[in-house]
Amino acid sequence: MRLDGRRESSNVDDRRGGGGGLKLGGKGGLGIGAAIVIGLITYFMTGDLNQAFQAAGSAGDLTTVTMGASGQNEPYQPTAQEQELEHFARQVLASTEDVWTAEFKKMGKNYEAPTLVFFNGAVQSGCGGASASSGPFYCSADQCVYIDLSFFTTMRKSLGADGDFAYAYVLAHEVGHHVQYLLGNLGRAHAKMAKLPEAEANKVSVQIELQADCFAGIWAYHEQQMFGSLEEGDFEEAIQTAQVIGDDYLQKKAQGYVVPEAFNHGTSQQRIKWFKRGFTTGQLSAGDTFSYNYEQL
Repeated sequence: MRLDGRRESSNVDDRRGGGGGLKLGGKGGLGIGAAIVIGLITYFMTGDLNQAFQAAGSAGDLTTVTMGASGQNEPYQPTAQEQELEHFARQVLASTEDVWTAEFKKMGKNYEAPTLVFFNGAVQSGCGGASASSGPFYCSADQCVYIDLSFFTTMRKSLGADGDFAYAYVLAHEVGHHVQYLLGNLGRAHAKMAKLPEAEANKVSVQIELQADCFAGIWAYHEQQMFGSLEEGDFEEAIQTAQVIGDDYLQKKAQGYVVPEAFNHGTSQQRIKWFKRGFTTGQLSAGDTFSYNYEQL
């Protein structure tokens, strides 16, 4: 993905090195890599950040990070790789701002961009506490997208999903949830879920996630139309990522079998289908997952 010379977004809140958070690893634990994988799989299977946090903590021997003797937070020194990923994430966020501003203008609406929050280890969001193990997430309560950049390393090492456009797809998916929030789709869906038993609420959750996948595809379509930034292999990177974060794939990886009634993000096939739908049409109307019966998704 060619982003050379492209602007960076200033809608960023860097909370790395905040201290007083949490870390994974320690004597007797599986270590941060394994803990993140377990937490990530738990999150994609349950959609529950708290469960993901607990699963990762149990696996990784969760311990408290203490502040320095002065009681002040230690300044955070990002590695060269983290600096590169931060630069990339800021550019992708800027691209989503350009694309969605234009798309909202077509509807006679103003696009209000989300804030991208960088954290390491753990973070407190408007939706509650979360750890790196839960993966990137969007919180509608504070309209922020949260990410620990180490997630991209986890994607590569543990899920086999790699490449700049794969990473961009992940960010665009979370921004897609913000688009849902602005359009009112997210609030309506959550209100509906609150009145349903778990199995039925999970089906609505799948509709939410597949629409965010479609919106990520719509972003990619217009990113290419506006800037021509996509390179050979980029599309395949996104498809591979959609494949390995499908509920069926993750459940099979975690426990050796699938439980369809527990799906809440969509199968690999569904996630690929809806990303492709957005990528090939570029039309918001193509992403109305809520107008389909669950079996048609």
